[in-house]
Amino acid sequence: MNRFLFAASDFLSRPPGFYVILIAMVFCTALVPFGLTSAVTYALSVAAIVITGVVLLQGYRDTAAIHAKLDEIIVSLNETRNDVVGLEHAEPEEIRDKLVGLEAEASRTIGAARRELSKATGERS
Repeated sequence: MNRFLFAASDFLSRPPGFYVILIAMVFCTALVPFGLTSAVTYALSVAAIVITGVVLLQGYRDTAAIHAKLDEIIVSLNETRNDVVGLEHAEPEEIRDKLVGLEAEASRTIGAARRELSKATGERS
């Protein structure tokens, strides 16, 4: 089932799939004068649900790919800590705590770098 869903989302997220949806919506709208309003409403509702599903599937795939790429970068750099790899699977509180810690560390590192730069250039801070 996953293979079918991903294939459908790949097709529908590209221009040919969009044109198919657009043609189906125009066709349904053309049926309204013939008294098929409930069928048209149903078809357009289903199309909206399908489009929403496509957007969610594509978002999931994009996010998963980005996480995999970032994890690869983190692991490949020897001086980095690998404790953030897979953090997207953690509980929200754990992610928030890690983010606060990383931001504090970045702030300290930036402050130290600025002080070193000021010393090297002879400027007063």
